[in-house]
Amino acid sequence: MPDIDNSAGEADSSGGLWPAIRKLFGADNGDRSLRAQLEEKIDEHEGENPNDDEETPSNGDLSGVERQMLRNLLHFSEHDADDVSVPRGEIIAVSADASWDELVEHFSENGHSRMPVYRGQLDHVIGMVHIKDVFPFLANGKKPPADWTTLMRQPLYVPQTRSAIDVLADMRAARMHLAIVLDEFSGTDGIITIEDLVEEIVGEIEDEHDELAADLITPIGEGMWDCDARAELDDVAEQVDSRLAEVEEAVDTLGGLAFVLAEQVPQVGAIVRHPSGWQIEITAADETHVKRIRLHPPTDTDQAENG
Repeated sequence: MPDIDNSAGEADSSGGLWPAIRKLFGADNGDRSLRAQLEEKIDEHEGENPNDDEETPSNGDLSGVERQMLRNLLHFSEHDADDVSVPRGEIIAVSADASWDELVEHFSENGHSRMPVYRGQLDHVIGMVHIKDVFPFLANGKKPPADWTTLMRQPLYVPQTRSAIDVLADMRAARMHLAIVLDEFSGTDGIITIEDLVEEIVGEIEDEHDELAADLITPIGEGMWDCDARAELDDVAEQVDSRLAEVEEAVDTLGGLAFVLAEQVPQVGAIVRHPSGWQIEITAADETHVKRIRLHPPTDTDQAENG
């Protein structure tokens, strides 16, 4: 018993976050949840370590990055499938009626390893095709199948309201890395990948295929901007106009914004008006998603109306 008391005292005197978290498991905290206790301890230790930028602080305590990951993990169960999914307007999918060459071109243009396959319209997703099933035909010069949909795999289908942590468990159990999120009418609302779920905990993961924000948003004169539909609204707000990022719906990109404002996937030539007066012209799109956008600035009348 004296040894236990002494070690507790040493942990208390160290002042680190990790010893404080360890003590929580033996403390009497009434009705307060362990989640609340952990978050409070993280808050108490915020900013006290001058070496927060280090991957592994010299004193062995948790780094700033680790504390943020802990925060994200503590709140992970609060998200549902709709919160973490790629919105419908940003889904890269391929029609079951596409030719083999069109399928290969889709993979080449978009850099994805998996793509949903739909028949007729995006609400009718019938499967998923993986680049690993396509590549052997390309690498070995083999004749492709007469009907490439025979290569399809079955994705998971999850409702919008299913919790993110349950979706992750489903994907692990099925050994599936792609899930189709369905709305209340069984239509396609979005998709979720394992990467989307991991990013909720560790933060944004960028790879060699991700383009810099500066490459996605380009000024073309007279107040207009030529943009990739994948441009993040946060970047658009910083470079163009902060009002363009003011949207109630859970969208993160310009393409998603255009979809929400138009209430459908707008086609090439369509112009969608933003409440701020900005006009969003669709310059490239297909049946399932917007590809490129041109932003036209508000007129003097729009500026006056918006104060």
